[in-house]
Amino acid sequence: MERKVFIDRQMFSIFAANENEREEQMKRYAIIVAGGKGLRMNADLPKQFLPIGGVPILMRTLETFHHFDPLIQLIVVLPQSQQDYWKSLCQQHQFCIAHSVANGGATRFNSVKNGLELIDNSEDSLVAVHDGVRPFASDTTLRQAYEGAERCAAAIPVIDSVDSIRQTSANGSKAIDRSSIKLVQTPQVFRCEVLKKAYLQDFDTSFTDDASVVEKAGYTVQLTQGNRENIKITTPFDLMVAEALAKSQK
Repeated sequence: MERKVFIDRQMFSIFAANENEREEQMKRYAIIVAGGKGLRMNADLPKQFLPIGGVPILMRTLETFHHFDPLIQLIVVLPQSQQDYWKSLCQQHQFCIAHSVANGGATRFNSVKNGLELIDNSEDSLVAVHDGVRPFASDTTLRQAYEGAERCAAAIPVIDSVDSIRQTSANGSKAIDRSSIKLVQTPQVFRCEVLKKAYLQDFDTSFTDDASVVEKAGYTVQLTQGNRENIKITTPFDLMVAEALAKSQK
């Protein structure tokens, strides 16, 4: 018996448009740096492995990027001493999101360099560098950062300060206009060739994040909008906030 398949014209047009957009889009990578020891957490486990709602933080972070773009290439940077434990966690939780693992370095600077080595030099691609303990970056934050880097070579998400700001000195302190202050988040996203060139520099103590490395190499960084939920989990208080955020997402 011959079967006939009818396709809604409008739905087919939408599907075709999405496929064309994917073909035109630059390839995306995300280097997830997870070398924390959890000292401020007062925990036996490194902080990236601590559970939120029963799921290790690092897994939640990878899920965030996979949800945003299932075709994104994920690279996790972990100390060699933690990699076997990570493998066992993936087996225990039946975690099947594909990712590569790079060895962590003595500093975050070296860790990012190790992650970059897994990316083909010949590809015209976008590379995000993200903290492994920031599992709540929104799809909008990720999209705007990647799109900003595609336009301008380098983009980082920021949010406004809600607190008053004071600058201290030997003479005391003075108030600063908080409207001129931005709080920086990750992912920080760059064109691959820009980030690789920037990381050919020698380490400098002025490097506080990837944007500062890229700026010293002579590039301009665009600011994009972050989301306040995109917290970096480093203290027991942060962990309590993260549990509440995870519950609200359900």
